[in-house]
Order: sequence, then structure tokens, then C-alpha cells
Amino acid sequence: MSRLEQHQSRNLQELARSVRDYTEGADGNDPLPTAIDGLRFLRSDQARRPGYCLFKPALYMTLQGAKWATFGEKRYNFAAGQGLMVAVDVPSRGTVTEASSNMPYLGLEIELDFAIMQEVAEEIEMALTVPSKRRACGAFVLELNRQLVDCAQHAIRLLETPAAIPTLYPGIMREVCYWLLTGPNGSQVNQIMIMANGHDRRIIQAIHTLRDKLKKSIHVPHLALAANMSAATFHRQFKAVTGMTPVQYQKQLRLHEARRLMIFSNATVESAALDVGYASVSQFSREYTRMFGTSPRRDVSTWRHSPENPQRNSKEAKNMAPANSESG
Repeated sequence: MSRLEQHQSRNLQELARSVRDYTEGADGNDPLPTAIDGLRFLRSDQARRPGYCLFKPALYMTLQGAKWATFGEKRYNFAAGQGLMVAVDVPSRGTVTEASSNMPYLGLEIELDFAIMQEVAEEIEMALTVPSKRRACGAFVLELNRQLVDCAQHAIRLLETPAAIPTLYPGIMREVCYWLLTGPNGSQVNQIMIMANGHDRRIIQAIHTLRDKLKKSIHVPHLALAANMSAATFHRQFKAVTGMTPVQYQKQLRLHEARRLMIFSNATVESAALDVGYASVSQFSREYTRMFGTSPRRDVSTWRHSPENPQRNSKEAKNMAPANSESG
């Protein structure tokens, strides 16, 4: 191992210790919030069965242990020293695969500010174009370089002085964006930036429409028309970004939201089904069981009585789509 690699390894271990210190005594399914909006800790003291969760646009850093996540048909594995960059809100199935009480899975979630990233890209005069045959995808795995690890450590140190967070954290976010754009995976980050323009931006707007109008019946031709695309082009590009079709995407979002309503808002199975747009409760129950592996009532009862979820009544948890087995 070279001197540079040894230094990077020490930095990663130091960051892992910081996260372990902050999460001591916690082993929940949900990310642990911090005083910095968009910065969350991830910890698991055991490998888990695969489950479903909703990823947000963020950099998910693995500092110790390993996990995997799928978006549509594609699976992403990321172990210590690697991160998963996610560009859009997307349902996922995954799990922690390496963790124990002595060596827990430790991670960090840094929600990305794409407005800042756009500014940084323009300041460094990065061309927001790629060959037409290359399509941007909504997620990819990258190696965590020393600069990104340092940024994460600086952010954690800010937690010791909360008054400094509003002034200093935006600078750390700019630095994170800079190192992502100029690092070895800069071309892939660049492709994600292209989503702010052209066809990909229209796909993101369609994703937001599906998310914000969850109860509405989906009509792919209408979404394609709003995006100024043919139905076939829209369908192909939507799947390239999210890993699934528009219908699959809306179905998974509906089921995640229904689960959140039942667990954190005490909604009944019937009211949750209707609230997310299902006309048939029996169809809702069938699709819920197919996705989560158990019936809605049994799943909610298990979740509420599980000792692994001490934060199930927290404000943060109410704002997130809960996951059976994975923390983002």
C-alpha cells in the first residue's frame, strides 16, 4: 500500500470512528438525523434481510461494512470506501450485507444540492454535454477519494458548533460538488448534471408529477405529451433514469406512501389504500404483499412492536418512507 493509500485509509477509519461515536446505542432501520439538514448517519449492527426503501438525491457513503441496492433490474454493491450517488427520488430494494456488533455497518448520507452543483459546474466551465449515445442514469457507484472523506469529516465537526452550520455548511456542500465533478467519476456526475437540461430534465419533471399527484391515475401518453416526447421515447428515457417503467415507479411510490401512512399516521389499511389512489383494497393488499412479503396489517403490527425501531415516532421518521431492512 502506497503512502497516499495509507493516508486515505486512515482518513476513512477516522470518519468511521466519528460516525460510530455519534451513533453508539442506535441500531435502527432509518437514517439518524443530525443538526445539519440533509446530513444523516447510517448504522446497522447486523446483516439484514432485503427490504424496500425510498432513496433521495444524495451521496450515500459506506465507511464500514457493505450493502447493496437495486433500482429496477440493476443492482449496485458498495462496500467500505465506496459511495452510491443517486440523482432522483427512486424506490429501491436492498440490504446491509456485512455488519456485526463489533464491526457495525457505518455510513453517511449527504443530501445533494443540485443548484449548487450547477453553479460549481458553470464556474469551472464544465461542458454540460455528452455524446448523444450515452444516456444519464439515476445512480452509480464511485470510490470515495480523500477530498470527499475530508469534506464529510469537516461536516461532522461542524455538529460541535451548531451556530456555525448555516454559515459554513454551504461551503462544504460546494466543496463536495467540486470534488464530485472533478474526480475520477466526473463524467458520470456530469451526465447527472445534464438532467437539469433537455430531455432528462423533462423526465425529472415527470417524476415530480408522479410523486406530487400520487392519487391520480397514470396516463403515460399524457406525461409524454407534457415532456414533448413520443410515448416510446418517454418510456425508454424514463426507464434509463429510474430503472423502471412509469407504471412500476408510481406503484412503488404508492405502496411506500401507504406504508408510511399506516405506520406513522395510524391510517387503516382501507384509508391508506384510498389515500394513495387505489380503488380496490383487495388489489392494494395483493400488491403490498407481493412487494413487502407480508400483508399490510401484519407488516404494520410487526413494525410497531419491533425493538429495532426506537425512532418510529420521531418527527424525522414521519417525513421518510420507512424501510423494512435498509437505511437509504
